[in-house]
Formats: sequence, C-alpha cells, structure tokens
Amino acid sequence: MSNATNDQSHLGPSTGTSPTEFGQSVESRAQILDSSTTTGKEAELLNIYRLVPIAEANDPRWANSPYQGEVVVAARTTGDARIVAAERELDFMEIDSAPAEGVTTIDASAFRSEKLYTVIEVDHARRDLRRGVIEGEIRVDTIKSVQV
Repeated sequence: MSNATNDQSHLGPSTGTSPTEFGQSVESRAQILDSSTTTGKEAELLNIYRLVPIAEANDPRWANSPYQGEVVVAARTTGDARIVAAERELDFMEIDSAPAEGVTTIDASAFRSEKLYTVIEVDHARRDLRRGVIEGEIRVDTIKSVQV
C-alpha cells in the first residue's frame, strides 16, 4: 500500500509520501498492544483454544510442515493462538540453517495455515492461565537440517 497523497494543497510534484508515522495506525497500535506483555499485578484475560487439523493426512500441504495433531493453548485471540503454537516450533535462527526467504521460519508453520488447522474456542476470559501451550506435543524437527 502506498503512502502517496495528492491533496491539491500544493502545485508542485507529489513527494510520494504522506505525513503519517510508522506504527501509528489503528491496526499497528492494536498489534503492538496485543504483542505486549502485561506488567501490572492484574492477571491477563486469556482464552483457551484448540487447534485442530482439518486437512486430510494425504493433503500435499503437509509436505511443508509435519503433521502435529491437536494442540490446546492459552492465548488472547484466535490469531494469537496460532502464534503461540507456532512459537513452540524450532526457528531457523536457533540453529545453523538459512531461511528460504524472510528473516524467520515462524510464518511457514502449519499452525498459521487456515487450510491445515482450524481454531476452536474452548473457554473464555480466564485469569488463572499463562499464555502458552497447555496440551499437545509440538515437534521441534520441523526444519530439514535438524533431521539430517
């Protein structure tokens, strides 16, 4: 998306940018707030989610990420539940491996794919939980160089 504006307030050529600041949009502020940890004494409200595989075992999408089975996590939202599960997997930056693209392999996790996993809310607004995996085994051998 471009920040280019042409509000006709000047007669010269457009600078190609707008006066907006990085991280100041409503979406950016919400993402920053979601990703921040709670530092107060009050416990954070978390929900319990089940991540359930929905693709058939012979689905070619499993070739990129191994089948992990069902996982139960405590998270803020359904999207956060996918992130919590994906964070438990091994990232290329933790071993001697190079990524195919980008700076992390977390985006390639099967848990992030809506075609492989669905997220079901099990319980709502709990204060007695810590954000993380509650049940299920998440493999760390998801990167090929670890398997060799």
